[in-house]
Amino acid sequence: MKLFGREKIQKLSIFNGIDDSVVEEILANAARETFPSWETIMQQGDFPNSTGYIIETGSVDVSIDDSIKANLTEWDIFGEIALLNEEPRSATVVATSDTTVIVISQDMLFEMINNDDNSINKEIMRRMEENLEAE
Repeated sequence: MKLFGREKIQKLSIFNGIDDSVVEEILANAARETFPSWETIMQQGDFPNSTGYIIETGSVDVSIDDSIKANLTEWDIFGEIALLNEEPRSATVVATSDTTVIVISQDMLFEMINNDDNSINKEIMRRMEENLEAE
C-alpha cells in the first residue's frame, strides 16, 4: 500500500535507511492534528511530550529566542528531538497558515519496534538517532 509516495518519504531525513514500507506504516497509523493560522504548536522551553511532527499541509515558522530561524512547509519535520530525549523544546513553532501535521509519538515507535519481529524495525531508533546527530 503506497499512501505517501517515495518522494515524500525521502524528504523525511529522520527515516533515512529505514524501509519505505515501515515508514508508510508509521505514517498511516499516526494521528493527525490541525492548527489554524497563527496558532502556537509548541513553545520554546515547554516539556517535550515525546512527540515529533511532520507537516502534511500548511506551513510553520520556527523561532528561537523570538527570532524566526526557518519556515517549514509540507513534508518538513519538527520536534523530532523529543522522540529521542526528554529535553525541553528548543524552539517555538507557529502555524503560518492552516496546518495539518502527522503526529509521531515515541510510544507509537516503541510499540512498533517491540511488536514486530522484522529486523529493520529494530533499527528504527538507532537510525533515527544517527540521522538526528548528522543534522
